Amino acid sequence: MRRSADVVIRMQQNSENIRLLYPDQVDWDAWRSQKPDVPYSEAVVSFLDELSSALLHDKRAKSYPDVMTFAFFCRKANVMRCKNQTSIEGLRLGRGVLFHVAPSNVPINFAFSLVAGLLAGNRNVVRVSSKEFPQVALVVDHLKSFSDTNRWPSVLQRIVLVQYERGGGATSFFSSFCHVRIIWGGDSTINQIRKSQIPARSFDVTFADRYSMAAINADGVDVQNIASLASSFYNDTYLFDQNACSAPHLVVWFGEVEKIEMVRSLFWDALCKVVKEKYKFQPVLAVDKLTAFYRQSVAMPIKKVRTDDNLLVRVCLDRLSADVDEYKCAGGYFSEYIAKDWSEVADIVNNKYQTLAYSGFTKQELQAFIEENRLTGIDRVVPIGATTDFSLIWDGYDLIRTLSRVVSIK
Repeated sequence: MRRSADVVIRMQQNSENIRLLYPDQVDWDAWRSQKPDVPYSEAVVSFLDELSSALLHDKRAKSYPDVMTFAFFCRKANVMRCKNQTSIEGLRLGRGVLFHVAPSNVPINFAFSLVAGLLAGNRNVVRVSSKEFPQVALVVDHLKSFSDTNRWPSVLQRIVLVQYERGGGATSFFSSFCHVRIIWGGDSTINQIRKSQIPARSFDVTFADRYSMAAINADGVDVQNIASLASSFYNDTYLFDQNACSAPHLVVWFGEVEKIEMVRSLFWDALCKVVKEKYKFQPVLAVDKLTAFYRQSVAMPIKKVRTDDNLLVRVCLDRLSADVDEYKCAGGYFSEYIAKDWSEVADIVNNKYQTLAYSGFTKQELQAFIEENRLTGIDRVVPIGATTDFSLIWDGYDLIRTLSRVVSIK
């Protein structure tokens, strides 16, 4: 795979070693002088459609489900569906320069963030994780291929992908001229980046530490499809080692007691089979899981379910504690609770809760739960298997509206 050379960029009075992934060089004065675009411009939509096609036909991409998911998202049909689902009222233009700080634990997230910025009509500087991910290299390869063949210059000139280590002046430099700073990361990362000032009229969009859960109504589960449900749950959790904010860590069961016991047993047995077939276990996670169990056992009454190995850890709760979100662990560690009704769940939901994955419920039941309890958290409610599906409405933000501005004419 092609790799960009390290490039030294002059920044104000200092120099900073920054690796430019794309393009090979940048004239920052000229780059910053570009004009914003309208949301969903024809050029951007067509560019994304061609990028989608290029990735889908790249044999390397087929080894990475997250890259394939990204490619499908970028298809013109899907992008236009996203546009039609959200009303873009009035005259809108992009806000200008977006500075994206991508997370280090979800390789393809940088590309989704970039796409949101492009579709909203903006120029984009994206700080990509310093970890070497083949998924990142794949996307960069195709951007360079477009550039080499002079494809989509009007769109490509709005994209800068960089890597740099923490602790230097790069974050302050990019923050100094951005109109919106988009930070994906933990709370400590966000607080650290906020030490770098942004212009007075600029603002931050932050995607902080979040906690997600799954709710399964055993009465509504078809046991004939339990293997499919377990496979979908595996994709929600194990594909990213439960590091994605949307990955469930708490599983809440509803229904008749006898049905719960039957479905629950079948579900976890089916999940174990999938995990043994597909998951590559990292030994360090054994220590992490043991530590997490000890921490949680001190904080609340729990019981660990005996399993054949350490690939799946189930911790049964006697009650739903308001601080259960503080005891999550990666790599297949699940807290589990049998609820009598939704009020027990509502009592623990705070603004750290992001995604509710479900099975066996109707949309009407879930909507009633959200509306009647006026929850401060849970921004997404999706079927199990869809938690990692990116949407232009994320963490409660309508990204196109947030990243563009309305020009009122009367």
